Amino acid sequence: MDGLVVLLLVVVAAAIGAVIVGLWLRKRKPAVAKSPVDPYADNDHHAIHGDPRKLKAGDLVELRGESYLVRGTLRLDEGGWSWSEHLLEQTNGERVWLSVEEDPEIELVAWTEQDVDLAPGAKTLAYDGRQYRSDESGNAKFRSEATTGLNAEGVVKYHDYAAGDSLLSFEAYGDADWEASTGAKLSMYDVRIYPASAE
Repeated sequence: MDGLVVLLLVVVAAAIGAVIVGLWLRKRKPAVAKSPVDPYADNDHHAIHGDPRKLKAGDLVELRGESYLVRGTLRLDEGGWSWSEHLLEQTNGERVWLSVEEDPEIELVAWTEQDVDLAPGAKTLAYDGRQYRSDESGNAKFRSEATTGLNAEGVVKYHDYAAGDSLLSFEAYGDADWEASTGAKLSMYDVRIYPASAE
């Protein structure tokens, strides 16, 4: 009889020990890291006008009332700093590149390719009656999605100039020559997005 009592006590002690260890292990589980959230983000605006950070091929975009279709996208990364450039096209064939960057606010620029007899490198460049100052330059890796006219991936050199709100940019993809574009800064209210399909 004494042996049976001892056996029962051992079984009960083992069960209690298992429960305690289980609770202890559950408390030690690492918390799942959540993405940082901007407490000042205007989510109502994104709900009405669309979120340019989520643009993809096939979406319809209005820039200041002009309608464009997203043909393709470049995802760029420079040492962990990333941004996107979307190739937009109208029904008449007119094309614009829309760059979307967070710094930390969302910065939108509509870029139009220009045929200029200029090359980057100087601290200042004169173009179209404006004096542009060198702003930033570097090299970034890119990944191409849908139709962009570029390889699936590669490296791009860039050199950006600014004259107030007027922008001038030079890009060279791979071994290609420099291409120039002028840029116009846009506000979130200049852009309206109609996704091709629900996510």
